[in-house]
Amino acid sequence: MTHKPAFIFFIFWFSSFLAFPQTTEPAAVSIKIDLQQPVAPMEPVWAWFGYDEPNYTYMQDGKKLLSELAALSPVPVYIRTHNLLTTGDGTPALKWGSTNAYTEDAAGNPVYNWTIVDRIMDTYVERGMRPMAQMGFMPEALSINPQPYQHTWQPGQSYEKIFTGWTYPPKDYQKWADLIYAWVKHSIDRYGRNKVETWYWELWNEPNSKYWGGTVEEYCKLYDYSADAVKRALPTAKVGGPHVTGPAGKGAATFLNYFLNHCLRGTNSVTGKLGTPLDFIAFHAKGAPKVVNNMVRMNMGQQLRDISGGFQIVASYPELKNLPVIIGESDPEGCAACGMQTNPENAYRNGTMYSSYTAASFARKYALADYFKVNFKGAVSWSFEFENQPWFYGFRDLATNGVDKPVLNVFRMFGKMQGNRVQVSGDTTYSFRQVRDHSVRGPQPDVNALATSGKNSATVMVWNYHDDDLPAPPSPVTISIKSFPSKQVTFTHYRIDQEHSNSYEAWKKMGSPSQPTPAQIKELEKAGQLQTLQKPELVKIMNGQTQVTMLLPRQGVSLLLYTWK
Repeated sequence: MTHKPAFIFFIFWFSSFLAFPQTTEPAAVSIKIDLQQPVAPMEPVWAWFGYDEPNYTYMQDGKKLLSELAALSPVPVYIRTHNLLTTGDGTPALKWGSTNAYTEDAAGNPVYNWTIVDRIMDTYVERGMRPMAQMGFMPEALSINPQPYQHTWQPGQSYEKIFTGWTYPPKDYQKWADLIYAWVKHSIDRYGRNKVETWYWELWNEPNSKYWGGTVEEYCKLYDYSADAVKRALPTAKVGGPHVTGPAGKGAATFLNYFLNHCLRGTNSVTGKLGTPLDFIAFHAKGAPKVVNNMVRMNMGQQLRDISGGFQIVASYPELKNLPVIIGESDPEGCAACGMQTNPENAYRNGTMYSSYTAASFARKYALADYFKVNFKGAVSWSFEFENQPWFYGFRDLATNGVDKPVLNVFRMFGKMQGNRVQVSGDTTYSFRQVRDHSVRGPQPDVNALATSGKNSATVMVWNYHDDDLPAPPSPVTISIKSFPSKQVTFTHYRIDQEHSNSYEAWKKMGSPSQPTPAQIKELEKAGQLQTLQKPELVKIMNGQTQVTMLLPRQGVSLLLYTWK
């Protein structure tokens, strides 16, 4: 069955092509899906988010966005944030946060204060979320090189400015271990053992970079003390690391291998025995956009090569093949707080380039995990929100001033995809290997799909992506689906494009107001929600099959949802 008349389909295609007379005509794409050919469970690896600034958590827009993230997911959402042990009064700033969890009295005795940590964790737990509790960064009183401690970085300034006294190893490893033990015990007392057992306890962030002012040996020593403290407080807790960035590179790969070998066969700095507890493995992966001829050009391949490199390293250790693997930050580039005014290569963030990139890249993450046969558990999108900043400033965030951006609607789509991932085939241009090795740079866009089949539903996510942020004609797409178990289904078509699920375009049509009125904000909030392309309809299934034809705009994402009783 075709859901759109062929004549109307042709007229829309022809008129759309006339609007882009100098762009290569896109090839028609045929995608075939078999609902009875499962690939693997649809692990909700997308339901993981993170950010640098923990004090935004309990602010007005932060709480609103966290509530939305919890609502869109059928499973508990995991949240990862930096600076949970950093010294300070809790005043938020870009790439900074603090909790004052640890200070010392005049005699050098530890003083624990969980007030701000509790505000953060309470906000998550109240919404059914689960923390990736990051053990970091170094409290001022423990740092071997504490001064200067708090930075005052702003977009456009050198990134080197942020690496201050919080990056260094402790002057007393036992005091650090006592702090971690006290934190875990306090968490159990406040939230209960059952809840804390679902958390992930992780050490530090990107220790192969300037985030860590020590050596790899010192990191492993700190990990030994941290893991021992966590397990003493809660033997069933999940602890891991090391959250290196860029494992496709030699330096990060060397660090990751050193850490894994230490956990398996190294001498434990606390016990003196061989080995250290390791319950999950984490690394980071980032793309690398740039401006070419006044155009933003993404580089999805760079991000996928990092993921491929990390998966390959994990797969090379037979002893670790079943451990969960978490991509602790998985993004189109590396600085969420670098807005497009100071970093024009980040101009992709407000509109549909970010949403189509997200759909296409997550599908390839699944494919890489299948290829390397690793236990892929989560991919943290390092994007949240920034309080009291200009509207649509171009931060890597999911919402601006409480208004959802198009990228957030991709995650709403993912939230509707349940059951098993199923086989997708057809005459698409790019395989996961091609995107990994060469990115999406050819004359044709990447038009492809990710599909699932559940007990009473089936979904197909289809995207039209290219690395070059240029206007182009829409692509004619035919999606053929077979092996439906029901003879009648309800069909709902969700869409993200220039006209749907897009608060940024709505804001621009208003004249890009710097201070929208209450009525305009209400309109923007509505535009930021996931919208349907047409009204849901009943569809009769003939011989277990149906077919959809559509024009998918460049940077558009569709979700086809079929439900039955």
